[in-house]
Amino acid sequence: MLDLKEVVVRQVAMKLKKPFQTVNGLVVVRDTLIIEAYDHNGNVGYGECVAFADPFYTPETTTTAWDMLKYFLLPVLNKSKLQHPSEVHEIFKSVQGHQMAKSGIETALWDLYAKQQKESLKEIIGGKYDEVESGVVLSLTDDLEKQAKEFSKKGYKRFKLKVQKGKERETIEKARQYIGDVPIMFDGNGTYGPEDMLHLKNLDDLNLHMIEQPFRQDDFYYHHQLQKEMNTYICLDETVKSEHDAFQAIELNSADCINVKLGRVGGYQVALDIHNFAKVANMPLWCGGMLETGIGRAHNVILASLEQFQLPGDLSESERYWEEDIIDQPFKVKNGKVKVPTKPGIGVKVNEKRLDERTVRQFEFAMTS
Repeated sequence: MLDLKEVVVRQVAMKLKKPFQTVNGLVVVRDTLIIEAYDHNGNVGYGECVAFADPFYTPETTTTAWDMLKYFLLPVLNKSKLQHPSEVHEIFKSVQGHQMAKSGIETALWDLYAKQQKESLKEIIGGKYDEVESGVVLSLTDDLEKQAKEFSKKGYKRFKLKVQKGKERETIEKARQYIGDVPIMFDGNGTYGPEDMLHLKNLDDLNLHMIEQPFRQDDFYYHHQLQKEMNTYICLDETVKSEHDAFQAIELNSADCINVKLGRVGGYQVALDIHNFAKVANMPLWCGGMLETGIGRAHNVILASLEQFQLPGDLSESERYWEEDIIDQPFKVKNGKVKVPTKPGIGVKVNEKRLDERTVRQFEFAMTS
């Protein structure tokens, strides 16, 4: 059995350097849940539940995730005879949905297991790359010229733009003035409808890296229709919440690539299943971001070390968002790449003092089985 003594769940408030604006919501303070999984030998595994305070991205929030962890997921886990973190996904099948809450505890258990094995989590999950290519996201509130020039100096391999419908061409052409030939994509955030099909097709001449999630999250059909008629890659994000969603997307030709987020799909085991489907189908993947602390960012970088993650992910360095991260050695981007941690587990040291200072509330759950 996997040695698990206690789980601590903290709600942490992290003030962003500047507000992050998308067409769906504005984030000024990042409320997130940090999950700590302790064993009897003093090892601790860390996970992060990446739900936002408000339900603008998914139905989950920090409040719903808190309650799910406290009253459902941890009690279900406590009744199990867990041998390996790969079993957590199956154990949680009795609870419908709530992938972000599930991912928060599942990723903490993977970190704990790797530390018990005295191995890096990259090695445990079969990661291939020692460093991964990083892209950066520019929000609607960013100074496009200033930020584009600044991030170009760091060598970011891809720029993702948050855009307003009808102003995509204007924004993209302006960005190109400052970043040159670096690939550009934009995030549709599911705001387009069938009536926008011609409008989107008319953007094909911009030679974009991809268009991410143009249509609503439950749509496979119109993504398939657009994918057929454009040379530009069509990428799915919110549509893929499970390995079955990924299978459908591949079988229905609804996408050229998939953005995989640990929180959105429920953790590593589902992400690994998606990775294996994509490998068979020769579909490239990339790892998306959710304004994570250094804990969630470490998990993302490790996920992106898998072979099929062939496109630059949203893996910008810690100082992009935080004056002070809650890890001692924040992630840095050098020549557009981030090094994959090699120390046991997720390979980062959490600054407990800083974590305590940013903790709004917490609860402890003793594991008795």
